Amino acid sequence: MDRIDAEHTGFPADVIPLQYQALLLADDRRMSAFAEAVAQVVTPGMRVLDLGAGTGVLSFFAARQGGIVTAIEREPRVFATARDALRAATGDAVRILHADARDYLPEEPVDVVMCEMLHVGMLRERQVEVINAFKRRYLRHIGGPLPRFLPEACVQAAQPVEQDFTYFGYTVPAPVFQLPESIQPRTVEAAPPQVFQQFFYSEPLPPRCTADLTFVAERPALVNAVRLVTKNLLALTYDPPGSVDWTMNYLVVPLAEPVEVLTGAEVRIRFDYVPGDEITVLSDHLRANVPAHAH
Repeated sequence: MDRIDAEHTGFPADVIPLQYQALLLADDRRMSAFAEAVAQVVTPGMRVLDLGAGTGVLSFFAARQGGIVTAIEREPRVFATARDALRAATGDAVRILHADARDYLPEEPVDVVMCEMLHVGMLRERQVEVINAFKRRYLRHIGGPLPRFLPEACVQAAQPVEQDFTYFGYTVPAPVFQLPESIQPRTVEAAPPQVFQQFFYSEPLPPRCTADLTFVAERPALVNAVRLVTKNLLALTYDPPGSVDWTMNYLVVPLAEPVEVLTGAEVRIRFDYVPGDEITVLSDHLRANVPAHAH
């Protein structure tokens, strides 16, 4: 999820309660990007599967395009709300099932699989796990080719920053979420972001999120945090070539040991975690240092 961090809801990462699901509906960047992507991908008569449907809004978008939609949701209250909302909005155009997206298998081939179990950095939520498992079941029991996935691809980047973690004189180095479209007066960008991972969902998915990047500082800074950037390519377009994108909220993670750099100096950033891990796992494996040759 994007605007709300499930780590602070008191629920498991893959169980997002209704009040937080509703807040996602108010995220205009997210909603407009998915509406445009679904309009690009789904055409009348296509069989569409929505894994982890939440409130059902993606199923609504697909039904509006003429898709024959099956939605899967396992959290009971969210399921009941989505069932009622979809019935009111689409009649019987969407079949919603109370089931677990981690083991659901459709009865027949589908054309499009939608899945939005996303968190910046591929942390906490089960996007990679769910789609990997779905692909194995689908190929074993139904066969190829695989359906088209929405999102279609992901690009992840990291960036060394100096972050002001002091609030009203009280310093708390804790992970911070930022809106990509907003000015961040508390953040000094020591160097531009670098891509550390990119993949298509139709291809083998990465078992780990690993980075070993060397940056050249563009300004003096006390690098005390790393900012993660996750851009989801929701739908590739071909006429004209391009994509419908959704960049999630940035995640700024503090370093246990800050590194001071001057303009032109190098700083090396390393981390390693499994998709779906907690933010604390990233924090525990996050390191920065000045390479030996730079001394």
